[in-house]
Amino acid sequence: MKAEFGELKKSFGEIKCFPENTDDLWHLEHLISPGNTVYAMTFRSMDNATDKARPEKTEKKLVRLGIKVEKVEFHDNANRLRVSGVIEYGPDMGFYHTINLEAGHEISIIRYWSAIDLERLDRAIKSSSAGTIHVAAIEEGECEIYRIRQFGPEFVRSIIAGSGKREGLNTKQAFFEEILETLSQTTAEIVIAGPGFVKEDFMTFLKTKDRDLAARSLICDTRRIGRGAVSEVIGQGILDRITQDLQLKREVLAVDELIKRIAADGNAAYGIKEVKNAVSFGAAETVMVCDDMIRKHEIAQLLEDAEKMRAGVVVLSVEFEPGKQLSALGGIAALLRYKL
Repeated sequence: MKAEFGELKKSFGEIKCFPENTDDLWHLEHLISPGNTVYAMTFRSMDNATDKARPEKTEKKLVRLGIKVEKVEFHDNANRLRVSGVIEYGPDMGFYHTINLEAGHEISIIRYWSAIDLERLDRAIKSSSAGTIHVAAIEEGECEIYRIRQFGPEFVRSIIAGSGKREGLNTKQAFFEEILETLSQTTAEIVIAGPGFVKEDFMTFLKTKDRDLAARSLICDTRRIGRGAVSEVIGQGILDRITQDLQLKREVLAVDELIKRIAADGNAAYGIKEVKNAVSFGAAETVMVCDDMIRKHEIAQLLEDAEKMRAGVVVLSVEFEPGKQLSALGGIAALLRYKL
């Protein structure tokens, strides 16, 4: 993400954002809320008044519109963010319009910016120059490949030994060749993870076939396979050796600690009522919340109160396993300084 900051008066003002990839569009979904005003270049159907014989004919023109936001939808499969609302500036004021925002398109957002919003924006900006790390979770005869997006692991492909047709190769070599074919399409770093020795065998193979890719690869021992192996990679801090973005690690470790404390009847609270009570007493040390809840007024106020009481705030993506676990506990929880 690239951004240009206007003057913010009492946390209110305009920031121009330039999304560069799918991660940035996902961040913008959480930075643009109903009630905000946004400006962007967009195509708008304009009536052709001179065409009397075909009054239904319309022409789409590129215009700059300002809309009061009513709805925001992130379509990760289409790499598009849809921002809908009523036109406040430009042609057809008072009419409804949807801006289809894609990577490479500028959008200006005018709103009150909380500390959490600015932290998210800063994280997106710092991550803009980093490549998309991939994790290859390998076991005997099977490999699952994931991209590490900022909203969590994104499944890329599953490879099964014997599923491809490579003449003259034994099953294991053909299996490794197929994995290499997929991984060679990325220029970012690779984490090769899994239990057993298959990952070491693959790294040996990689060094003989693609020295550049091998130089960008790390090995990580995990107990689990598949998506579970990805969570272990993040929890072990392997990604810290590759990128400065610690958010996913923070999510894994925070929820792991929460689950441990709940199981031991320790210093933890979950659910809006219990967390609000903990914050009011100054007992909350870290507040965790799912990203699909932070737009709610009650939650936004609770997080603001938590920050005033010097509690840390961790926002978890519901696209990633820790966020799903927290969602099952009510979407908000806290690690406490002392038990209430």
